[in-house]
Amino acid sequence: MSHSQSSHRVARGRRRRRAEHPEALRRLLPRALVVAFLAGGTTAFIAHDKAVRLTVDGTPRTLHTFADDVDDLLADEHLAIGAHDIVAPAPGTALGSGDEIVVRHGRPVVLTIDGQRRTVWTTADTVAGALHQLGVRAEGAVLSADRSRRIEQHGMELAVRTERSVVIVADGREHRVRTNAATVREALAEAGLALRDQDTTSVPPDSFPREGQTISVLRITGSKEVREERLPFRTILRADPRLARGVRSVVQQGRFGVRRVTYRVRTVNGVRQKPKRLHTEIVHAPRPQIVHLGTMVLPTSVRGADHLAWHALAQCETGGRPNAVDASGTYGGLYQFDSGTWRALGGRGRPQDASPQEQTYRAKKLYIRRGASPWPVCGRKLHG
Repeated sequence: MSHSQSSHRVARGRRRRRAEHPEALRRLLPRALVVAFLAGGTTAFIAHDKAVRLTVDGTPRTLHTFADDVDDLLADEHLAIGAHDIVAPAPGTALGSGDEIVVRHGRPVVLTIDGQRRTVWTTADTVAGALHQLGVRAEGAVLSADRSRRIEQHGMELAVRTERSVVIVADGREHRVRTNAATVREALAEAGLALRDQDTTSVPPDSFPREGQTISVLRITGSKEVREERLPFRTILRADPRLARGVRSVVQQGRFGVRRVTYRVRTVNGVRQKPKRLHTEIVHAPRPQIVHLGTMVLPTSVRGADHLAWHALAQCETGGRPNAVDASGTYGGLYQFDSGTWRALGGRGRPQDASPQEQTYRAKKLYIRRGASPWPVCGRKLHG
């Protein structure tokens, strides 16, 4: 190889190295900067790292954080805070190393106290803690859940029956008792005054007994009573042109009906109450009475008999009484007709039921047929 060729190759290698040097510098510079930053920023990194104690619903843990305040820490830990939750110190408070942050979540409790139902919130995690926090007097009370039971974050239902004083008046005596019974019936049973059969109380037996309430026990005995009662009949009046005006003829006798009535009879504390009708049964329906009323106008004159002393005959026979009936029941009316003679003369019904005018008219007709012989004693009165 000649000297000129060797010199040319050395020069070309130097140019190549100069060309590669900027690219190497470009690759090394970021690394150098990072090393320089880490070397210079160690003090700042350590200054911003804080060790804090975070307790959530009673469970503590220690963690390192770069959060500046409580809000940042809660966000970093993905802890959502609701309106009923408690955070101490308050959100927005600056954090320092060694600080303790407490978070207690609110829990809904559907609380029923002595029958009154409402929804409340508590940050306590046990039944006992919730009762204390809510100020519920639970001494001697009956609880639907054990006091040590944990309240989960979704909440629970809790019923509390406190101890109450009530006055029970029963069997002529007054009893003062303390009870946490759920119903009046239970309170009576606890006091040895249980309801029997039809017994009841002055307040609904299944209602909640209130503090200071007075409850009266009504001892009730009951039975059924059956009575038969008479039903009146109605009277139907019908016009009858075959009867003389003013004549009433009963063509169908009325008959009373009978109904059977069942009553409930009760005594309350020994006092008999007004019977209450339960149901009615018709045994016999009443039969109406039918009465015919005469509308026919009769003549009053009978030739050959009008001049006789009919008033005197009537006075002699019956004392002038149109409805007179003899002791045997055979003869009736002013002139003492028997039923056969009366019908033969055109009379309807009974003679004593006819008007005086009709009776006199029939008597005149009888006289024309038989003379005074129908009245063997008083007949002479006809001639004065």
